[in-house]
Amino acid sequence: MLHISERLAALSLSETLAMSQKSNELKAQGVDVINLSVGETDFFTPDFVKEAAEKAIRDNFSFYSPVSGFLSLRNVIAGKLKNENGLDYTSDRIVCSNGAKQSVCNALLCIVNPGDEVIIPAPYWVSYSEMVKLAEGRNVIITTNIEQDFKITPAQLKAAITSRTKAFILCSPCNPTGSVYSKEELKGLANVLAEHPHIIVISDEIYEHINYIGKHESIAQFDHIRERTVIVNGVSKAYAMTGWRLGWLAAPKEIAAACNKLQGQYTSGPSNVAQKAAEAAYLGPQDCVETMRQAFERRRNLIVRLASDIPELKVHQPEGAFYLFPDCSYYIGKSFKGKKISNSAELAMYLLEEGHVAAVGGVAFGAPNCIRFSYATSEENLIEAMERVKRALVALELNITKCDVANS
Repeated sequence: MLHISERLAALSLSETLAMSQKSNELKAQGVDVINLSVGETDFFTPDFVKEAAEKAIRDNFSFYSPVSGFLSLRNVIAGKLKNENGLDYTSDRIVCSNGAKQSVCNALLCIVNPGDEVIIPAPYWVSYSEMVKLAEGRNVIITTNIEQDFKITPAQLKAAITSRTKAFILCSPCNPTGSVYSKEELKGLANVLAEHPHIIVISDEIYEHINYIGKHESIAQFDHIRERTVIVNGVSKAYAMTGWRLGWLAAPKEIAAACNKLQGQYTSGPSNVAQKAAEAAYLGPQDCVETMRQAFERRRNLIVRLASDIPELKVHQPEGAFYLFPDCSYYIGKSFKGKKISNSAELAMYLLEEGHVAAVGGVAFGAPNCIRFSYATSEENLIEAMERVKRALVALELNITKCDVANS
């Protein structure tokens, strides 16, 4: 019998990808499933970006790039950080990777030793805790709830810090909650971190441009922690380029050099064509970004209104990203056809099987009483999906039959 490594055996499968796969399997069987599970926009990559990629192919950008990415792209990213965020970074502090996911993992693998603690506010993106496991670190989870808008307080952060704390991961705008930290809220956290110079901050800002409350605020803006902050970002969300796999980090020189060393051994540089497309995305007209942001805001308003009409579903208004993360604790513990639903992952499976709507249970995000709906789809899909969710949850409340759900 073959055995996989203990390192891999300790990892969990990505629940978001698993649910998306299950919904696709049902679709292949002819079931009309509306997929609200995947964190991917339904918009197409802007034409001027695709044209830049086509030009790169014609111009024979088909050879290896530097491990950390073309200097031209890293200079463009440095310009973006200066012009949009007021942050000064040189090209040798920027490393481009195969998506922001790899950038987060690179950073963790480069700074975490076995037994080091990494503080993660919950709800969190599913891969953070698994990446910490991969680095042989220890997850320290700070729990939040819908009443506090799923945001941690400085007091909570301070209480979680120990001599073993190596890193703190922050995501704003947040996946899965859509919560956005204000400048004052970030300042409060930065002041706590300033008292602990051994802690490195990893700030995941991939949803920076999908923000409904104004200017994006980065925790790296505060001088007293800037030199130990790693900013992670990329082109996937703002420019509808998820499949291009181009992310990056901006970090202290030592960490950037370490990430370059690590990446050089297991992937090398990202796709040349994707890099040239990313350059065009950052340098080209930005009206496409605002157009998509406005569409997401309309969808946010719509899904919040529709979800708020569902009895006993606690809904908050997300301020960024494209997810709704309601508290569904009222429905946990109920039974359907003799089968008890014990957590939100089982509730998500119930909604898929009985309501034909794919969502992701909050268990995977460290919030077992919540469920994530992505509203990165059409308004028509959202209207129909939330009607199905409403019917399915009413059926669960009344414990009626599948036939009754279909015909109600």
